[in-house]
Amino acid sequence: MQIFRGFHHPQLAKACALTIGNFDGVHRGHQAMLALLKNEARHRGVPSCVMTFEPHPRDFFAKQYQQPDLAPARIATLRDKLNELRDCGVDQCVVLPFNQTFAAQQPQAFIEEVLVKGLGVKYVLVGDDFRFGTKRTGDYAMLDEAGATQGFDVARMNSYEVRGLRVSSSAVREAMGRGAMQEVAQLLGRPYAISGHVVHGRKLGRELNCRTLNLRFSHWKPAASGIFVVQVHGLADQPLAGVANLGIRPSLDPTDVNGGRVLLETHCLDWPSSLGAEGGYGKIIRVELLHKLHDELKYDGLDALMQGIHKDCDDARAWLAARI
Repeated sequence: MQIFRGFHHPQLAKACALTIGNFDGVHRGHQAMLALLKNEARHRGVPSCVMTFEPHPRDFFAKQYQQPDLAPARIATLRDKLNELRDCGVDQCVVLPFNQTFAAQQPQAFIEEVLVKGLGVKYVLVGDDFRFGTKRTGDYAMLDEAGATQGFDVARMNSYEVRGLRVSSSAVREAMGRGAMQEVAQLLGRPYAISGHVVHGRKLGRELNCRTLNLRFSHWKPAASGIFVVQVHGLADQPLAGVANLGIRPSLDPTDVNGGRVLLETHCLDWPSSLGAEGGYGKIIRVELLHKLHDELKYDGLDALMQGIHKDCDDARAWLAARI
């Protein structure tokens, strides 16, 4: 999949079949939409294309109005979203910066400047709640009318349901907030996972005899937080079982090397000796969050923290053993 920041790139195809959205989580509803998009692109002999935004529009308005509660909890990092879009077989993805200029754009200007001149759309697929342009004044009817006069087809996809539940990013966030990771997996069609490069931390895990693999979650408001049973992919031939803390680590000093940022800190229950003490740094790993043990806790000192970690490891082993 080719990835473009903005649509002013000579490498962009001169025509495409397009869908537009935030695609946070790339859940099963998104996957159904992308399957339809690829089919329509193939019939027209053009590449399939996804247009998405960074930051999320609601993140932008939350910052603009200084109302952080307006920002949605983030399911996936941009990296993981792009990886999932690639795995769905999308040909190209255009990541548009959502800023003041874009937010103020009139719906007709978006159609003419972005869709027609910028991307050369032949087909546009949107969701049943799609709105666009300044103050969300553009709607499906406007887009459909423009397509009829400017030579592109427009289609709308209705809601996608699993066991009577409408699949949406909001539903995924709600399930993640409850720690219902099996429900999350049903909505996503796969276990929820976070990937990235293993980064250095303050090395406290070595003092506690509990080495960790640290991934930064590049958003201040993750949809899930707490202590999880996990599987780690990318370090050995088989996934490694582990326990992970996703959050801000309330028992640690907020002035530590990671500056209070959200981290996923994963301890493998059995560390492969072939990797050595430094074997994880710089590697790209994917950590699947399988089951939530409990929320983050603030421990009174390192001894209490160590006891809590040992209990989490025991509970994780018991949960994993019960699955066999």
